[in-house]
This record gives sequence, C-alpha cells and structure tokens, in this order.
Amino acid sequence: MTTHRPTPLQRDLARRIAAHIADGAFPADSHLGEEALADMFQVSRTPIRGALKLLASHGAIHYRSNSGYFVHHAGETASLQALDDDEDGASADALYRALIQDRARKQLPDTLIEKDLLRRYGCSAAVLRNVLSRMTSENLIEKRPGRGWQFLPALDSGEALTESYRYRIIIECGGLLEPGFQADAEEMRRSRSAFTELLTRSQDSISAAEFFRLNASFHEMLARFSGNRFIVSALQQQTQLRRLEEHDAFYRHDHVMEASREHLEILDAIESNDRQWAAALMRRHLLSALAKS
Repeated sequence: MTTHRPTPLQRDLARRIAAHIADGAFPADSHLGEEALADMFQVSRTPIRGALKLLASHGAIHYRSNSGYFVHHAGETASLQALDDDEDGASADALYRALIQDRARKQLPDTLIEKDLLRRYGCSAAVLRNVLSRMTSENLIEKRPGRGWQFLPALDSGEALTESYRYRIIIECGGLLEPGFQADAEEMRRSRSAFTELLTRSQDSISAAEFFRLNASFHEMLARFSGNRFIVSALQQQTQLRRLEEHDAFYRHDHVMEASREHLEILDAIESNDRQWAAALMRRHLLSALAKS
C-alpha cells in the first residue's frame, strides 16, 4: 500500500486547527466539521479532510466511526511535536525564519521569484514550496498571476510603524473607554488561560504564527468589546499591515514574554472594572512595543 505524504497546505491547516484547539476555540469533545472548517479557513473540504486525518494520526484529535472527528475530552492532551518532526521540518523552519527576517530588514524585494530564492538560500524546491505555502496561509505573501509571489502590504518604514502605533493608541485606548464597552467573561477566561500557559513555555515550543495569532486575537477581542464597529474595522486593518513586523519581533523571546505579562495586567484591570487603568496600561503596552521595534 502506498503511503501519501501530507501536502504543505494540509500540514499548515493541521497546525492552525491545532492552535485553535489549544486556544479553546473548539471546546472539549466538540465536533470538527469539514464544511465549517473549510469556511473558516477559506479552503475546500479536501485539504481540511487531509488535515484532520493528519491530526488524528498524531493523536491530537480522535475519530468516531460514522460521526467524524472530535476534540479530545477535557483533561486529555496530545503532543503535536510530530507535525514538525517530519522530513525537511527543520530546514523549512530555518528558511521561513530567514525569509521573514530578510524581508523585515529590506533585503528582499516586493516580488519573489522561486529560482532566485533557490539560488539565494540553497534549499530544495520541496522545502521552498512548503514555506511559500505556509507564508501564503499566514497572509504574508500571495501568488501573482503568471509567476512569482508578492509580499502583501506591510509597515515597511520606521515612519509608517510609528504612525501605526500612535494610531493604535488612539483607537485601542479609546475603545476601552467607550460607553458601550461590554466584556465577555468566557472570552476573557480563554485569553487569560492562553497567555498564562504561554509564559510557562520555552521559545522553541512557540511558533511565530501562534504568537501573532494570540496577540492579534487579544487586541481584536478588546476592540469587539468596545461595541464600536469602526474601532473593530480599524484594528483589523492594522493587524493585517503588521503581520510581517510581528513575525520578525517573535524571535525576541523576551518581547513575547513581556507582551504576555502586559496583556494579563490589562485583563486584570478590566475584570476589576477599572477601564481607565486598563486604557493607561494599554497605552504603556503599545508605547513599549514601539520602543522595541
């Protein structure tokens, strides 16, 4: 019998589904429906099916005959390290990091040509395709019509980055003080749990995509609590623009840890019903991030 290796897209979807499970987005024992996941990740059901099979093969989820795939019961855990231990995993991670850092340092052009990347980084075509697929799924690049790849818009200058942080201070601190602000206790609990757990982990066990997603979801959660649709829209636009900057910042482990602790302090203030203090903490948090960028 021939064993089919999972495609880069299937592996990436598996990681993303696993990350949502870890965040509590899919509660214990909940059903993982192909159609719902395909809608969530904007792909067809075929790669979702492959991703679910891959997760089940590593014990990350379980399959029930005639029912489908399910999240484990509460208390059950499974390591997903094996997803990253397959052939070429280490070299793919190294290439991914090199592309992120070289782009952040303006050493790569807006447009990427595969043959140029193969020559520059000395990697195999299979590893390059894996990494480009991963970066596409994370909205860092997109396939160009014809050939090549294009970096998506980002905060590509110091001036733009500073203006972005100043703008976020206005909208995020203001959002915390909106009269219609209403926190969701369960969302707050999940966010607190995610950052508390993150603080116990080593850098090697945290991916750039995971940190970006947790960080972005925290700020967007608070924007939603404001009850102001325009604040939500503005922050989502900023999230898209800062993907590359945040992925590069991830490789400074102290930045990840400090940001996580500051998020927990802001949650404390909100839970104490002191939104003025929460807004002051948010301002300090964003100014600190700007100073480190």
